[in-house]
Amino acid sequence: MIAAENVVKNYGNAEVLKGVSLEVADGEFAVLLGASGSGKTTLLTVLSGLERADGGRIVCDGRDISAMTDKQLTAFRREAVGFIFQQYYLSDNLTVDGNVKLGAQLAGNRNYRDIIAAVGLADKLKSLPRELSGGEQQRVCIARALAKNPKILFLDEPTGALDETTGRSVLDYIIKLKHELGFTMLAVTHNINIAETADAVISMNSGKITEISRNAAPKSAYEIGW
Repeated sequence: MIAAENVVKNYGNAEVLKGVSLEVADGEFAVLLGASGSGKTTLLTVLSGLERADGGRIVCDGRDISAMTDKQLTAFRREAVGFIFQQYYLSDNLTVDGNVKLGAQLAGNRNYRDIIAAVGLADKLKSLPRELSGGEQQRVCIARALAKNPKILFLDEPTGALDETTGRSVLDYIIKLKHELGFTMLAVTHNINIAETADAVISMNSGKITEISRNAAPKSAYEIGW
């Protein structure tokens, strides 16, 4: 479960998160929606432990990450969390296989090449990042995160660099894997259609949550508009 209580985050004199509270149950898929500057990505980085909140309490996977030391927080992210970012953060000197293997090794996952194939990169195993398109690099990031077998997966615009056909295919695979493995997902997206595939939809504006709604029957990636 992800639980936040009155979370505050400041950058200089700017209060970016203004007492945010929410809960995402174990195994749920929640989507964060809101205009640019509403605080979505900041909330994602704080909930995942990439940055520290300036106030409030955050519990992830039963652990109070707001009370952890830096060393404990690093271990928590390594052991329990997967990230899919807008920026690719790939190791330039490693191939597709090597980049995804980095994530797989943290979980002792020997079947990581199945994930590479599932995101459509089976023929790119020996390619370096500079030899890939932006969409292909994004798929490497997705495969690397999934290869960790995370308990919680945080996604920042996961399909933003993908064309519609690839985006639907990758989103469909991530959701199916979530159902199979039971991990929790929290995604930021500007594609409001993706919200229809989630269990919960969290709307933000000006650093606050304005609405939380639920989908009684979440759609598949192939049933939504794009």
